Amino acid sequence: MRIQDLHQSLADIGARPCHIGRINRAWLQGLPLDNGTRHQKSENYFPLSVRDGLPPITAQVDGLARIHSQHAAADGSLRLLVALNDGQMVESVLLPRDGLCVSSQVGCAVGCTFCMTGKSGLLRQLGSAEIVQQVVLARRLRPVKKVVFMGMGEPAHNLDNVLEAIELLGTDGNIGHKNLVFSTVGDPRVFERLPQQRVKPALALSLHTTRADLRAQLLPRAPRFDPAELMALGEDYARRVGYPIQYQWTLLAGVNDSQDEMDAIVRLFKGKFALLNLIPYNSVEGDHFQRPASEKIDAMRRYLHGNGVLTKVRDSAGQDIDGGCGQLRARAADVIDQSRLLRRAGAGKQAPQN
Repeated sequence: MRIQDLHQSLADIGARPCHIGRINRAWLQGLPLDNGTRHQKSENYFPLSVRDGLPPITAQVDGLARIHSQHAAADGSLRLLVALNDGQMVESVLLPRDGLCVSSQVGCAVGCTFCMTGKSGLLRQLGSAEIVQQVVLARRLRPVKKVVFMGMGEPAHNLDNVLEAIELLGTDGNIGHKNLVFSTVGDPRVFERLPQQRVKPALALSLHTTRADLRAQLLPRAPRFDPAELMALGEDYARRVGYPIQYQWTLLAGVNDSQDEMDAIVRLFKGKFALLNLIPYNSVEGDHFQRPASEKIDAMRRYLHGNGVLTKVRDSAGQDIDGGCGQLRARAADVIDQSRLLRRAGAGKQAPQN
């Protein structure tokens, strides 16, 4: 379901733009769609046709997504496994300091070798209303003042729906534009479309290495940008919107944590309106990638920062619950698959004999 479909359904029951705006704001705050205001009850504002027509629309919106399970972590984050109407699941994460990470796809087609989500491939796109509903569910639990599109999926591969969600969140959702963060591996359409939007989000670009050959190995189906070329595009957007680009660098021990990489980072970032996020890999059992030692991570941060690169270390939320992106969904899918196999086996045992 897309936001424009919801608006059309509301118009069909007689809602005018002012009514749709109020319903949007109630929805985005996690309140009932027919919620009134401090000074005016809903029955004194909405026409009878709207009041009578809202219950089935409310049921449809509520059915878009529900919280399947919650997983609290020691760092203050809360990972949510969200069940969609068709039985598929995505993850969203309530972050410390009123942030929320949302998913834009079920699975992902980029196939980053260090990402659990990419291992499943792309299963389907999320509609813009499904994306927004993740914010609604989260706001029923905690305040949300920042939304980052860094969950499951490549937002650029679902661009229309993501931009539609961003537009609503940045207007009726009352979220500052620089607090809406669009994360991408660098699809060229992003650099064409984002500057044209009324709500221009902050941009986070997946860099991960200064070497084009290594980036092609780590992000096998990402656009073949040379890192310097990608940073030039990012720099242009940063200067247009007036806030820095965040460059994402998943730290993989022995892969992209060398002194040569650090020196190349210093050269690439010189004079750029940019922030480098070092993200230590969230190791999983049986994976050949590992996170560097804490001492190594801290030494990298200090070296880069000391050489003029604004650098932050950002651990994936929920390290203590194996909460890296896609892991909760993968575990849930395994449980569901095992349950189905058991039911089939049970049915086979109980089948009547001829």
